[in-house]
Amino acid sequence: MVREFNAKGGTPWLPRTRRLAAWCRRTGLAVALAACGLASAAPAWAVACKDLPNPVYGTGGSAHKPFLVKYVKTLANLPDPITIVYQAPGACVAMAALTDKDKGAGLLTGTASYWKKADGKEDTCDLPVAGQPVDFGAMGVSPSSCAGFTKAPAGVGEWQGVINSWNVLVPVASTEQSISAEALFFIFGFGKAGKVEPWIDETQYFVRNATSAATIALALATGLPVNKFIGVDTKTNQGTVTGLAQSTSPQAAIGYVSGEVADANRATVKTLAYQHFDQTCGYWPDSTPTAFDKRGVREGQYYLWSPTHLFAYVDAGGVPVNPLVGKLVGWFAGTLPAPDGVNVLDLTIANGNVPECAMHVWRDGDLAPLYSYQPKEPCNGYFEFKATGTTTAKVCKASTDCGTDAPVCRHGYCEVN
Repeated sequence: MVREFNAKGGTPWLPRTRRLAAWCRRTGLAVALAACGLASAAPAWAVACKDLPNPVYGTGGSAHKPFLVKYVKTLANLPDPITIVYQAPGACVAMAALTDKDKGAGLLTGTASYWKKADGKEDTCDLPVAGQPVDFGAMGVSPSSCAGFTKAPAGVGEWQGVINSWNVLVPVASTEQSISAEALFFIFGFGKAGKVEPWIDETQYFVRNATSAATIALALATGLPVNKFIGVDTKTNQGTVTGLAQSTSPQAAIGYVSGEVADANRATVKTLAYQHFDQTCGYWPDSTPTAFDKRGVREGQYYLWSPTHLFAYVDAGGVPVNPLVGKLVGWFAGTLPAPDGVNVLDLTIANGNVPECAMHVWRDGDLAPLYSYQPKEPCNGYFEFKATGTTTAKVCKASTDCGTDAPVCRHGYCEVN
């Protein structure tokens, strides 16, 4: 360290920076510290994830984050609050994490998202340096659609939840209205050489990698190998929306995301009607581009949809080993009655998903053939009213208020059974 000397007495002075700091402190003025170049804002330390109320750690797809925001605000206000801490690198990463328990891919490192209970705002917290074991995984497809898996790992339970559509998007400035499975195959499989106008600029293809449930869904629908998609990997669903919204060539831009993310961003992106193989025209997930009734999904015209899945470690009896996770998956899948103040059905509808009780078709496996379906306890009237503000179902207080064509009162509306 360079030391200076007093010209009068020859005694060494303090190093210059220490002398300046001492002078600045004596002034008592923050402005003096700034002038000395020594002032700096106090470091903004991130919250330690372990210090949040009852943290539960998850990983998987980014499609689930909008639902988690709605879900977590309710969970955080419970008498015994639960905090969901989540990383979203891709759906199939959940399978790898749950397989590699307590080591490698099974440990979350760095930072993760959590949501503040007051406003649902997403923030980040610091994970332990040594890593944090995963408690649950979330995916928009089943394990068999992930490379190297035919089912969930041993010791991991699976719960099926709400239905999610997969939407092909363009910027709102685009004049395009629909797209076919064949066109998607040539766009994302061959790029410019596919010659599908106006989508011939490969820099304007906003895609996800092979671990993404959205990419897997489009691969299953079109027959394109999941690892052969051409385009810019946007990392997350929201990244795709941002890329499309900010595109300087809106007519050439195209991407795909989960339905709830598409619905939440209708101001900047729009969903194309999708025409599957052997269909004579394209269908939107809803009855119109501006509706929220999910009629195309519920009645089977819109092909791109799948149920969501949650996974967690279970004991020999199939019970989650973490009781907090047991509550989460039980409420999510409807196998446990939700606590007071938690209405999972309302949260599902508000997020743009479809509960199984409002479906008229079903499929056994990811993007498998459709067949007619009648839920055990339908909720069509309630879903339609909550999603759109109107329904043709008769309002009721008891089944005695209903007629013979829809004789059972469920959720305040007459249903067929």
